[in-house]
Amino acid sequence: MISSSSQSPAAGSSLRALMPALANKTYFNYGGQGPLPTPSLEAIVACWREIQQLGPFSEAVWPLVTRTTSQLRLRLAEIFGAGPHRIAFTENVTSGCVLPLWGLPWRPGDEILLADAEHPGVVAACHELARREHLSLATFSVTRLRGDAAATDAAVLAALERALGNRTRLVVLSHLLWNTGQVMPIAAVAARLREHPAHPWLLVDAAQSLGSLPLEGAARAADIYAGTGHKWCCGPEGLGAVLLSERTLAEARPTLIGWRSLADESISESRFHGDARRFEVATSCTPLFAGLDRSLALLAAEGAAEERLTRIKHSSGRLWHGLQQLPGVRTLLEVPPPAGLVSFTLASLEPALVVKRLGERGIWLRKLEDPLCLRACTHVTTTDEEVDRLLAALAELIAAG
Repeated sequence: MISSSSQSPAAGSSLRALMPALANKTYFNYGGQGPLPTPSLEAIVACWREIQQLGPFSEAVWPLVTRTTSQLRLRLAEIFGAGPHRIAFTENVTSGCVLPLWGLPWRPGDEILLADAEHPGVVAACHELARREHLSLATFSVTRLRGDAAATDAAVLAALERALGNRTRLVVLSHLLWNTGQVMPIAAVAARLREHPAHPWLLVDAAQSLGSLPLEGAARAADIYAGTGHKWCCGPEGLGAVLLSERTLAEARPTLIGWRSLADESISESRFHGDARRFEVATSCTPLFAGLDRSLALLAAEGAAEERLTRIKHSSGRLWHGLQQLPGVRTLLEVPPPAGLVSFTLASLEPALVVKRLGERGIWLRKLEDPLCLRACTHVTTTDEEVDRLLAALAELIAAG
């Protein structure tokens, strides 16, 4: 096992102490859903209580609603490094990707170029869009990239170059791959697409990057950059956001339309908002905005994004190195992870059985299907002791066969 004389980065984490979910389990599923800190839950309840005291549909409540949503929009604008007018609130990553995607000005014969590591939800949406709009689909390979950042970046750009065609109008690529844990060179991909005669749009699934990586360069470079609050941000489920480029704002039309899409909801023939709000639909749960805002504030208190990533990589690197010492274990990445996702296989044990056996010990990670593997996620709240506990439990399972 890995031993270290340095203090675990999470030992001084005030955020960890605020998460009841971490008090009775060893948790490695941040990529699925992050634990909600108690102050975030309290912010949700307090907002809900105030709404009820004011009257949920009274004149007095609207300043509270506007203030709560605007505060979160401004905080996300700072995280994205872009103007708040470019941010639309959504329920989750998939809706953040799909709503503006379906509003782009497609022409029959246009091509959607997908990386082969994208989440099935986004892939399925692209297939249905292609069917309806008579588009073609193509893929380029990033799943098998297992090396360091420089080699990965070069390979991604080479694969993209081979796959780009004259009819390519959209490229879909996640910032942090949800299955292998590789970070994609989003800004470099966007630069290459600007050189293409058709200047294809770039859609980025930010499900695993919002809350875990510094975002500014990638978020500003993408045309559609969609994330969620319930994973690495450790906010409530049911609330996400998408950052849209100025070009997307100028070219895309709203698809699923409701009163929040309109500049004046009281007029049935009102024009749509001129900013990203045209992709918002209708009633959302305002207390969730208060909860996510509090979670993001608590995350910021743990340090700047670069500092937090260093701490995340400390834990994922510790786990990666420890896995190298276990017989029959193979990590998907050949080098320590660039972020907090650690995917691996065990030669002698089925992933589903491993998840079950570890769960019986209060240790939680996830099985993935494509590629078939186990995935453990480390965050700023992860301790060295937790990593070592997982490694010891895996060693016992392997020894027991």
